[in-house]
Amino acid sequence: MSAPFVALSIVAVILTGTIAFALFSVRRLKMDPQQYLVGGRSFSTLLLWVLLAGEIYTSFTFLGAAGWVYGFGAPAYYILAYQACAYIIGYFALPAIWRIAKEHNLLTAPDFFVNRYNSRALGVAIGALQFFMLVPYVALQLSGLQHLLTIAGYGVVGSAWSVAGAFVAIAFFVFTAGLRGTAWASIVKDALVLAAVAFAGIAIPIAFFGSPAAMFDQLIRVHPQMLLLPSGAAPKGAIWYVTTVLLTSIGFFMGPGSFNAVYSARSESVVRRNTALMPIYGLMLLLLVFAGYAALLVVPGLKGTHVDESFLLLIQHYYPPWVLGLVTGAGALAALVPASALLLAAAGVFAKNVLGDGFRVATSDAHRTWATRLLVLVVAAMALALWIAEPATIGELLLIYYNGITQFAPGVFAALIWPRANAWGVAAGLATGLAIAIYLTSTTISLWSINPGFVALAANVVVMVVVSLATSKPRSAQA
Repeated sequence: MSAPFVALSIVAVILTGTIAFALFSVRRLKMDPQQYLVGGRSFSTLLLWVLLAGEIYTSFTFLGAAGWVYGFGAPAYYILAYQACAYIIGYFALPAIWRIAKEHNLLTAPDFFVNRYNSRALGVAIGALQFFMLVPYVALQLSGLQHLLTIAGYGVVGSAWSVAGAFVAIAFFVFTAGLRGTAWASIVKDALVLAAVAFAGIAIPIAFFGSPAAMFDQLIRVHPQMLLLPSGAAPKGAIWYVTTVLLTSIGFFMGPGSFNAVYSARSESVVRRNTALMPIYGLMLLLLVFAGYAALLVVPGLKGTHVDESFLLLIQHYYPPWVLGLVTGAGALAALVPASALLLAAAGVFAKNVLGDGFRVATSDAHRTWATRLLVLVVAAMALALWIAEPATIGELLLIYYNGITQFAPGVFAALIWPRANAWGVAAGLATGLAIAIYLTSTTISLWSINPGFVALAANVVVMVVVSLATSKPRSAQA
């Protein structure tokens, strides 16, 4: 059998088996909005742990972390720092968000804003914004999946039809299984991803250098600059590093999928235990740093988007096809399982907050469930069309998404700690932050190498505070 056939067959078995396992696990559940969107609010610590990790650790974590280390070296360490900060923030903020959601039966992230600021219009606007921000982010997962299938096919088997087929299967899986199905799929995904990353970060340095320590000794001799963070306002320097860590840690849980995951918890203590356990996944990222440096030494000279494929190309060149199939199969799950959660989140906010709250369409439980299911297929079709039509812009859309999603943070945190904030202030700050983030991200303007999303976030906070103080006091949150 040919190498591409072996590798791609293993990937197909992994994807098919995972979908079958998840569908079997939810076969007896009756789907209503509570069950479909937030898993009946009954998830244990384990299910919540794998669900949040399933949404956070995507194909761009699997590929991009090692790629950033390969291409930039020390600046990539921000991925290790911001998560430590994010989990501290989450430990205090997420239980409070869960309590509010439980008390008021919230289903989506925009519901939180509606409840805290007593403004249905604000919820409709946030629902529409999050929907259109999630579509390109789903498309990003397809781009990552294409990288993986191209490598598994050894560059001789076309990946476009395989990507489309796998994504269609995931869309119909989400249509059937809802959030609980995604959580069960995340169990398989996380086990395989952790095994693949352990192989990449431990076995590869040992095989080629004798030990990780010996690998770093050679790295110091050959590329010592890759271990040093540029100083001050240099590109990817200290200022960029600090502001990027702050931005990404503040925005870490601001995606609508993260809100759905938090709402799904059985109790407040489950949420708190989950944030205490999540740093275990930081070990995975550390191993991807090792994999990136190993690839830099073993397969040097990669440029452009090929740096994201660095450690997978190393496996392709030096290991048998069944090993490549297992690793790329894990990576494919790292693309498709988060995509399933993103599809559900996008469909949920549009069905509940735009169609339901905004246009009074599909307001009963049965109608809302079916509207959400149909919108899952609509979002999937939109993301697939975007990926086919504009593949070259996906990297830019990634930056806009991350810089943009953090702009919801001031409204969330103000709802928890500053009673004076109101809907006018939150809306004005959000509009300002998004406008600045999009403008700075799409231009070459550099403000002393400060992350453009952080500049936008600072402006967002200032405008929110000023407008809230200048307008009438907010009405009390819904009781």
